[in-house]
Amino acid sequence: MTNAANAHLAFVTGTAPVCPGPDPQPRGATRFVVPKGAVDTHAHVVGLPPETILAPDRGYTAPVATEAQYLHMLEATGMTHGVLVQISIHGTDNSLMLKTLRAHPKRLKGVAVVETNISSRDCEELAEAGIVGLRINAMFGGGRNFADIERYGAICRAMGWHLQLFIDAAVLAEYGTALAGLGVPLIFDHMGHRPAKNGVADAGFQNLLAMVRDGAWVKLSGAYRLTSAGFPYTDTIPLARALVAAAPERCVWGSDWPNVSNWAHMPNVGDLLDLLADWVPDEATRNRILADNPARFYGFNK
Repeated sequence: MTNAANAHLAFVTGTAPVCPGPDPQPRGATRFVVPKGAVDTHAHVVGLPPETILAPDRGYTAPVATEAQYLHMLEATGMTHGVLVQISIHGTDNSLMLKTLRAHPKRLKGVAVVETNISSRDCEELAEAGIVGLRINAMFGGGRNFADIERYGAICRAMGWHLQLFIDAAVLAEYGTALAGLGVPLIFDHMGHRPAKNGVADAGFQNLLAMVRDGAWVKLSGAYRLTSAGFPYTDTIPLARALVAAAPERCVWGSDWPNVSNWAHMPNVGDLLDLLADWVPDEATRNRILADNPARFYGFNK
């Protein structure tokens, strides 16, 4: 980042702390061959005003992550397709993500964050740009919450979209029944965001497993968010393996690039792919998770 960009970032940050940027030299896996048709199902593009807004209630400020940097990451890691997810710091201003989607309609899909009063026409415009789902991020400011879950479910039903949930799976004890009753496909971010040190027996994680067995999807991602042991995140292996055992046909993989809100070791995306070799040792199942499952869920042509 240039000195001018750094100065601008400091100016707009306010009280939200600035997190480190991603490894500038992403690489692919060294422990297996990424299959043709592979999809990184979870990444973000990030901008600064005046290009896009910064949500005033955001929990952090991320460095710029441009379209060009994102595409470079996909190329370096061997990803045929990518799914961009609206980052919480931009609130409901999806404009930067939509601009990127429109420039690469065959390669990219997106998941938006919207206001509850969004019009049908605006939803149609999102769909035309490549949006295939909505996200509720209850972990960070700017990302919406459960107060309007029924409304978001209704939007997804009307549009044929899925609902993506970045939550602590502990809340499933209270909200799991309501979520299951929405009548839309559900996908959970970052393996339910339960601490790896709690293990598979953790009550929240067990509730997530039950929902995955019953038809929900889950992203094998966010190891650095769950770990207590630190890099290379081996304490997350039992969680990932339990989810794969529950429903290998409904697991997908995501890099979570540019790995925001992380002040510990900054992994290379290649490190996260190599961890997938431990999460999913079986090659056929791993290829299914990287390519076949996301192609089906997001509507990509391999």
